Amino acid sequence: MTEVELHEIFDLAKRALEAHGAEPWIADSVADAVMVAESFGNKICGLYYLESYCAQLRTGRVKGRVEPEVRRVKPSVVQVDARFGFAQPAFRRGLPEALSAARECGMASLAVGHAHTCTSLGYFTEQIAKAGMIGLGLTNASPIVAPPGGKSRVIGTNPIAFSAPDGQGGVAMQFDQSTTTVALGKITMAKAAGENIPLGWALDSAGRPTTDPDEAIKGSLVSMGGYKGWGFGLMAELLAAGMTGGVASVDVKPLKAPEGAPHDLGQYYVLIDPACSDAFGARLAQVAEAIAQDVGARMPGQGKVPKQTVVVDDAFWAQMQALAAE
Repeated sequence: MTEVELHEIFDLAKRALEAHGAEPWIADSVADAVMVAESFGNKICGLYYLESYCAQLRTGRVKGRVEPEVRRVKPSVVQVDARFGFAQPAFRRGLPEALSAARECGMASLAVGHAHTCTSLGYFTEQIAKAGMIGLGLTNASPIVAPPGGKSRVIGTNPIAFSAPDGQGGVAMQFDQSTTTVALGKITMAKAAGENIPLGWALDSAGRPTTDPDEAIKGSLVSMGGYKGWGFGLMAELLAAGMTGGVASVDVKPLKAPEGAPHDLGQYYVLIDPACSDAFGARLAQVAEAIAQDVGARMPGQGKVPKQTVVVDDAFWAQMQALAAE
């Protein structure tokens, strides 16, 4: 195992992305997201995706040299056309306009359409919160979830993320979760490791509960809380696809396949100015205090500290270095 510092992860990811056809500022945006994911132990959204990014840059499945187009179509509505490029630079271009709209109108929406997968939604809502706004984000993904009682895959894991500001340039609360019992990446990682998955995570292709990750991938994932999670997944689907012009989950092709049509996904964000209410800060403090009464209890995301060094498998790190050297 190799200990790697965060700046090394960022530098390597940026060099690899540029080597495979990304403009420097675009590579910078994506590499930052990779680094942040690794700093919080989110392996699925970190270096794990870098090989896929590079392969898809080479084949043109993701565009690495396009300039996102930002439009403010109504006073509180901002739209960004990622033009089949990465989600991170598209969000970076659209965020200032969305923040301006939220300050003027009290709240605003930011729709990022025709984008590559954004991986960690919390990476984006956290930026909204650090800018002083409440941030809610939703996206969809390739179909892997069947409706309760069914077996045909209709929607993706369709994550939802929420971040609340602390009033001091930080984040008071944050959660970022799929609307399924578990993210698909955990099942693919279990398969790669030759491990079984817990019962209740997934169904096989016949709609039966399974502990075999390979059968789960051929079948479907289970919505968290059954019908309740299914409803949240559908909400994310309609907002992420319908309000951004992105494709519905049923039309999303496998995200890590090196070739094929662009992802064409949408990410939908709502920004709310907490200054519109005199009570927000007080209620936030009240709830946080109530939670803190019990030892070990905390607000979601509270006390989250990024690691400055990350332990990486030797062979995997060598593979990542080779990508950057191409």
